[in-house]
Amino acid sequence: MSLPKARKSADTLRFAAGLALLGAVALVSACTVRPLYSDGPAGAGIESGTAAQLAAINIKPVDTRYAQEVRNHLIFLFNSGAGQQAAAPYVMNLKVNRSNEATLLAQVTSVDDEPTAGTMTLTATYVITDIKTGKNITAGKRSISSSYDRPRQEFARLRAERDAENRAARELADLLRLAIAQDISKG
Repeated sequence: MSLPKARKSADTLRFAAGLALLGAVALVSACTVRPLYSDGPAGAGIESGTAAQLAAINIKPVDTRYAQEVRNHLIFLFNSGAGQQAAAPYVMNLKVNRSNEATLLAQVTSVDDEPTAGTMTLTATYVITDIKTGKNITAGKRSISSSYDRPRQEFARLRAERDAENRAARELADLLRLAIAQDISKG
């Protein structure tokens, strides 16, 4: 192959690559994907992002310590560290149930078995309602498990259970925030 023919072939290849790049840019520019928690508008008719909509949800008080842990984490996550709004347009009913199971039994004597590991499971059920219309915006149920060691000492066992509750509450709040943000962003 002579030098002029090789140069002509390389120019043709560059031209084809440029056309392919231009086509890819045109295709990607029509994409409407945006970050889930963005505050910017997603398109015509949408004024606020998911983060602003999450901040517009007040969470009703709960009655147990572990439910209060979930509620506190959710308030922090929804409002970026600030407290709840005084007059939010949406209200969330939150119910959290706890289940504590011994998952491993070790034989201490020939007759007795003693639990040495446990699993703390928190399950949250939520309903978000529009205050003005009374219509349910979204509802769901999520669950998180947290494993822990169960030592023989009573105080150490109680502390391990409490730590597992706190860990599960924090993870459950993160999971709820994601689920609610997805539901809200869908419309």
